[in-house]
Amino acid sequence: MRRILSIFIALLLSAGLVSAASYSYKNNTYLKLAQEYSVKAQKAFDAGEYALAEEYALKAEENAALSDEFLKHMKNREDVDSLMATAKKRLDYARSIHADENYPIAFNAAADYYQRALEAYDKEDYENAADYARKVLMTLAQIKEMRILPQYYVVQPWETTKDCLWNIAKRPYVYNNPWLWENLYETNKDKFPRKNDPNLIVPGMKLEIPSISGEFRSGTYDPNEEYATYGED
Repeated sequence: MRRILSIFIALLLSAGLVSAASYSYKNNTYLKLAQEYSVKAQKAFDAGEYALAEEYALKAEENAALSDEFLKHMKNREDVDSLMATAKKRLDYARSIHADENYPIAFNAAADYYQRALEAYDKEDYENAADYARKVLMTLAQIKEMRILPQYYVVQPWETTKDCLWNIAKRPYVYNNPWLWENLYETNKDKFPRKNDPNLIVPGMKLEIPSISGEFRSGTYDPNEEYATYGED
């Protein structure tokens, strides 16, 4: 009996030291208690108080098991912290490239998954929090930045740009097709000097370039900016 108890206590002491060395947290009370009870068990055993030594040894074993659960729980939290940080970074990036406007279904789904991840995390349900965070990343995996097309164009003098609706419409950042000039006219005809004359445009007129295929447009055309070509991904 003494020999078995002695071996048991020795194993507890060894296990406690291994746990402390491999993975520990400052607030791991269970590990501290396991170590304290292991020491008490050894002292009681050395004093010949075998019943007390066994009692302390069992308490050490119980707290060692609780320590293992605690460490696993905290490790899971560390893992999900990293995963959620990655998910948030990806969601923020998607928002910065206007994914909420260009890919609204995917973006809104990802935002909902992230909110669920936060709620699960607050409940310390790290398994579901990690699962929702992964869904954020999977949902946004195919989203890419789209070069913006201008929403407005300010008419320039004919002498320098040959601006007319036909020429404006054929520019790559407008419609890349002169035959689509009527879209410009129908949207802006109230601004024309003669409402029924699409040929009369004057420098300084700010024409709106309507979206005709769901393309994202923003801002006023700036010759110093690089724009996408309409109709090309």
